[in-house]
Amino acid sequence: MKALVRNAMLAAAAGAALAVGMAAPAMAQRDPAYAAARAAGKVGEGRDGYLAIVGQATPELQRLVDDINIKRRAVYAKKAQANKATVEEYAFTSGCLAIANTAPGEKYEAPDGTWKTRTSAPPERDPRCP
Repeated sequence: MKALVRNAMLAAAAGAALAVGMAAPAMAQRDPAYAAARAAGKVGEGRDGYLAIVGQATPELQRLVDDINIKRRAVYAKKAQANKATVEEYAFTSGCLAIANTAPGEKYEAPDGTWKTRTSAPPERDPRCP
């Protein structure tokens, strides 16, 4: 029961972070390079809550992904501390929500570690996801 309450609290907090605290990645979406990489399936949402390169990495793409992930980790660290969770727990919950919020055509990491392209159906998510 205690774990369920904690997971619910983390999910609520992660949802808030995704909606409000993820301003850096949202701002990155306005970056034409990020939008192009996402639309081309070169980047996707990882199970761990971080953006990842899907396929061939370039120095420019790596810099873009690293920048977004540094900003995400800062948000996760702050929110995790406030919710008495680890950064990893918070990032995982945020990853669950980010994958759930992908749009058709976008890439995401499935529970088995493979990269999938979102269809109109719900994405495959880890059974531990809230």
